[in-house]
Amino acid sequence: MREGKKISSAVIKRLPRYYRYLGDLLDKDILRISSKDLSQRMGITASQIRQDLNHFGCFGQQGYGYNVELLYQEVQHILGLDRRYNIILVGAGNFGQVLVNNQNFTNRGFVFTAAFDNSPDVIGKTVNGINVYDVATIRDYISKNHVDIAALCVPPNAVQDIAKTVTDAGIKGVWNFSHNDLRLPEDIVVENVRLTDSLMTLSYKINEDEILRRAVRDVW
Repeated sequence: MREGKKISSAVIKRLPRYYRYLGDLLDKDILRISSKDLSQRMGITASQIRQDLNHFGCFGQQGYGYNVELLYQEVQHILGLDRRYNIILVGAGNFGQVLVNNQNFTNRGFVFTAAFDNSPDVIGKTVNGINVYDVATIRDYISKNHVDIAALCVPPNAVQDIAKTVTDAGIKGVWNFSHNDLRLPEDIVVENVRLTDSLMTLSYKINEDEILRRAVRDVW
């Protein structure tokens, strides 16, 4: 990464797409690719691809393009996917269990090591080989085990208290599936996953033409 440069969130959000497309190219035994060819596959401009990647170094060669395997490894390193992340799940209900059962996370190095809940119906059980503990024991678990990320799948009225508990115990990364915003110290990294927001965005796009026509009628 070029020293002193702040990378925009838009660029960061595109990095996983580069990683996926480069992985697909490797699976097809494609060893090199130009920014033009990559742009046609990804649906973004070649100029945008070059600008994005130049934030992190000079990976392409004029007249040759990109070495797919080397670029894949570089993006993997930039995303921090060349290491393992230990994750605990808080809220072992239906949605939480879907997360734990998703093998793609483990394949990428995101490994669930424990789950926590306050329901007697799930405490003491296992989900995909992961033990579900009483949430009252979560501080003790964190103090005795290395944990990078807490995935929070708890009701909105409980998420702030849970987030404070796990971050006070030393966790620096929070994967928040609640629609509530969290108030946490600046050194805590929070990634919010708002499924309803995504669905509402989809709803808008489906109805966009009608919405714009109505807006024009209202103006005139």
